[in-house]
Amino acid sequence: MRSLYRKYALVVAGLLVANFCHPCSAQFGFQQRSVGGVAIDVDGVLSAPTVQDEQDLSAIRKQARVAVPAELEQFTELRAVSLRQLEAEIAKAQADKTPLAESVLFLAGLQRVEYVIVYPERNDIVLAGPAEGWKIDKLGNLVGSTTNRPVLLLDDLLIALRSGPASRVESITCSIDPTPEGLQRWQAMARSMRNIGDPEQTMRRIEEALGPQTISVTGISSNTHFARAMVAADFRMKRLAMNFEPAPVGGMPSFLEMLKAGSAGASSMMPRWWLAPNYQPLGQTADGLTWQLRGPGVQCMTEQDFIDASGKKLHSGKAHPIAQKWADSMTAKFGELATHDSAFGQLRNVMDLAVIGALIEKHQLFEQAGLETPYLMANLEPAHFPTPRQTSSKASFVKKGKKWLISASGGVEILPWEIADVSETVESIGKVRDSLATTTGQLSWE
Repeated sequence: MRSLYRKYALVVAGLLVANFCHPCSAQFGFQQRSVGGVAIDVDGVLSAPTVQDEQDLSAIRKQARVAVPAELEQFTELRAVSLRQLEAEIAKAQADKTPLAESVLFLAGLQRVEYVIVYPERNDIVLAGPAEGWKIDKLGNLVGSTTNRPVLLLDDLLIALRSGPASRVESITCSIDPTPEGLQRWQAMARSMRNIGDPEQTMRRIEEALGPQTISVTGISSNTHFARAMVAADFRMKRLAMNFEPAPVGGMPSFLEMLKAGSAGASSMMPRWWLAPNYQPLGQTADGLTWQLRGPGVQCMTEQDFIDASGKKLHSGKAHPIAQKWADSMTAKFGELATHDSAFGQLRNVMDLAVIGALIEKHQLFEQAGLETPYLMANLEPAHFPTPRQTSSKASFVKKGKKWLISASGGVEILPWEIADVSETVESIGKVRDSLATTTGQLSWE
């Protein structure tokens, strides 16, 4: 079944019991190239899903059998998941050569991690946050049955925990950018254009001149679900900004629509937006046994790029006022957007997990707890999929005065150690630790 993973893009939890294939995606492999709002083929070419892709996905969703344990179905503001028991469940499945339970694969339906709690007295670390049962949404992502917020995945937790030491010195990023050669060709074409002529023909010429854009991932393996979640959110953000598809929430016009209505002209730069963490200082108790992640989690940032004669992008350090306005709108609407487009909710999930990985490493929480997790930290192999390598350029532009706006670049940048490094004492959160104290040996509880 490994060959199927190389052939198709993403495993999504929840489908087709017959696919007993990978210890982490277990019986719920989703062999479908279009999942999560993007399509990635066997050569790593990223694109928007075609109508056929969406029809195929819809057909598979109808065949899906999602069995949520009754005790996990109802929504709760606070569910605890034991890392000690998670490790034990994985070890048992490996020894018995059986698939992992859905409650393990999907971390008991957690939708965010709000608290990280250390229990040295029972050698455990607990992750706690809102949770409920799950279903498969129209993008093929696993989401809460009533909230539509994506659930956390074991695969992403593995990557986040293992990235903890490395993220001290290397940020976790993805970027989708035109090549210098493509930008040179575009500049030569732009200099020769006196008028737009036929708009559709001109856009096709621009796309051909720019050529394929390069996708890069740093800080984690590029063939993981974690990486795909970053790339998908970046790709879909650009499609909203450049008016390739409407935002699924009200009051969020595209950047191009804002530009047409605004008084500020575009420039010969390419706008750049990227998604980054947006957290308040972490809350912690004085004893360092209870930690709280606070804040919305994600923000959109922007900067203008210049293009020199060689096609090299130069950062200006400044933001175009309308690009900044669109970035602010994206930030303000992110929470609502994440409930309508699960690709954005998944990005917030992996950011939460990256912060947790850095927090556990920085403050040596495994050592404090006396907890060893060989499967979580090394022995359980996450699923591997085709690395996203490139995507076709798509032109969308407006003319403001004598200046053209063409395409966009950007990405995702996560520096989890910077977040884990800033905290303040909030003794009241210690009550959460007391309320969740249990010795039942269960994977999850409320």
